[in-house]
Amino acid sequence: MAYRKLGVDTKHRRSMLANLTKDLIMNGKIVTTETRAKEVRKFADKMITYAKKGDLISRRKALAFLQNDTVAVKKLFDELAPKYATRNGGYTRILKLDERVGDNALMAVMELV
Repeated sequence: MAYRKLGVDTKHRRSMLANLTKDLIMNGKIVTTETRAKEVRKFADKMITYAKKGDLISRRKALAFLQNDTVAVKKLFDELAPKYATRNGGYTRILKLDERVGDNALMAVMELV
C-alpha cells in the first residue's frame, strides 16, 4: 500500500493517523492539513468498513488501530455503522481551506458525510 511519509518517522506517523482518525470518529469533523486529511481518509474508511462488518475480529482490528480507545470503537460500531449500512464507501468529505498563516500549508476540513 502506497502512503505518504508526512515528514515523520513510522511510529509518530502511525500514532498521528490513529489520533486523527479517533478525533474524526468522535467529533465528526477535524481541521488539518490537506495532505494529512487525504491520508486519514484511507484509515477512516477502513474503520467504518470494519464497523459495518460488525464481527468480533473486525472489532479487535479497530481496537488495535485506534489504540484501545473503547469509547471511539463503541461509537463507531453502535452509531456510525448503522448510519452507513447502505452506503458503499466514500464516508468522508474533504473541503479545502486557505493556507495556514505560519508556514503556508494548505489546510482542509475533513468531515463524515
